[in-house]
Amino acid sequence: MSKIRIISQSDEPFADRVEAGRLLAKELDDLRNKRAVVLGIPRGGLVVAHVLANNLNGYLDIVLSRKLGAPGNPELAIGAISEEGKIFLNDEVVLMTGTQKEYIQREKKLQLEEMSERAKIYRKVRAKVSLQNKDVIITDDGIATGATMRAAVLTARQENPKRLVVALPVGAEDSVRGLGEYCDEIVVLRAPSVLMYIGDFYLDSKQTTDEEVIEILKEASLKQDTIY
Repeated sequence: MSKIRIISQSDEPFADRVEAGRLLAKELDDLRNKRAVVLGIPRGGLVVAHVLANNLNGYLDIVLSRKLGAPGNPELAIGAISEEGKIFLNDEVVLMTGTQKEYIQREKKLQLEEMSERAKIYRKVRAKVSLQNKDVIITDDGIATGATMRAAVLTARQENPKRLVVALPVGAEDSVRGLGEYCDEIVVLRAPSVLMYIGDFYLDSKQTTDEEVIEILKEASLKQDTIY
């Protein structure tokens, strides 16, 4: 079981993802100048990861996983899928929504195709870095069910990092604790008692675009190519 640090149960929103990243970096000071690889889940999570990598003098990259949306409610995750096509389901949500196997297969195909297209675009800008025997931080702008983060963590774990840390601005407490068996440490700034939508915890919650992701990756490539 991993070490879990929940800093606060406050429901106070962050100004934006940049502020969230700065505050999160302060809680990860032991990884400063350790050449940690900071993996952001696109799109919003990459903004947080960019700030973390800059503040910790780490190396920025992406980890790709996609949420599987519930029938009629794409914002509700019934699970997630990794870049390799492995599915992780939240059985409780699947049962609650009455989701059928046929729907799950269609959603899997749709999200895998979307992820593959994004991977082609992102990896042209920034080639994937090996995680083997490195300190690795995985972040997103927040988690509700935790399915997408679980897929990302298990994807990264396959590369045998030295230490695997999940760092989050905000997360549902049950979902945070449910990730404990998959990583070495979890740091969460805010785990409020009620969490419906991640966007509620950002005064500026506008969606991050693919163009913004590409610009962040380009900047990181120019700045960080000498780290490894």
